[in-house]
Amino acid sequence: MEAQAGPRLLGPSEIRQIADRLGIRPAKRLGQNFVTDAGTVSRITALAGLDPADVVLEVGPGFGSLTLPLLAAARAVIAVEVDRALAGELPRTVASHAPGLAERLRVVTADAARVRDLPGEPTALVANLPYNVAVPVVLHLLATVPSLRHGLVMVQAEVADRMSAPPGSRTYGVPSVKLAWFAQVRRAGQVPRSVFWPVPRVDSGLVALTRREPPPDAEREQVFAVVDAAFAQRRKTLRAALAPWAGSAAAAEQVLRTAGIDPALRGESLGVAEFARIARARRAT
Repeated sequence: MEAQAGPRLLGPSEIRQIADRLGIRPAKRLGQNFVTDAGTVSRITALAGLDPADVVLEVGPGFGSLTLPLLAAARAVIAVEVDRALAGELPRTVASHAPGLAERLRVVTADAARVRDLPGEPTALVANLPYNVAVPVVLHLLATVPSLRHGLVMVQAEVADRMSAPPGSRTYGVPSVKLAWFAQVRRAGQVPRSVFWPVPRVDSGLVALTRREPPPDAEREQVFAVVDAAFAQRRKTLRAALAPWAGSAAAAEQVLRTAGIDPALRGESLGVAEFARIARARRAT
């Protein structure tokens, strides 16, 4: 690949100018908080660990602050943006700030929680995700875009804790288990609220994802049904929590013992492999 001139990154004043020209004000319903600090987007790009051959799927590019350094680091960027005005403006921003990289950009105007049939085969997910839809978006993309091999997403710090929590921890729950089905998940850093416009009320966290094979001989829908039931009432033992799912407490206990799991345990003590064992045991009983 030929070397390209580096992009000219966006700063706070230029982002405000673009917003004013388009008549855009950040929409709370869309969870729009835009990164305005060039140092932060450069750091995120570095932490994403991109290979020059990577095709990046960027969710919520906004004004293009992060898009510009991603284009320089990867073979291509597929940017999925739900806001039509921002999606229409992004190619113009790239053309003016990184003309030598403009051909690497594809823009898809769509809701990332529902998008399908993306152009190309993205290999890396990098995103600044709205806090209220972060987990559903990541789960949807991991489930429907099998070419994704790794990623780095920025979410509310509390959500980052839940996404990356290990079994037995205070923040471990449904998001932790379901993400673990698809990937190894770890915390990769903090992002202060001061780098956003508008400034949110909380700090953000970076979460790194590395795709891995799911537990063998298990159906995702069946395993996720066990997970949902186990965490529906966290304080209950698995015997009690899984009773509606299994048909009765006695049936739940039988399934758990077949899976080699103590019925007196609670859901937060199990990893995704154990939940898969429960689903397999249910099929066998």
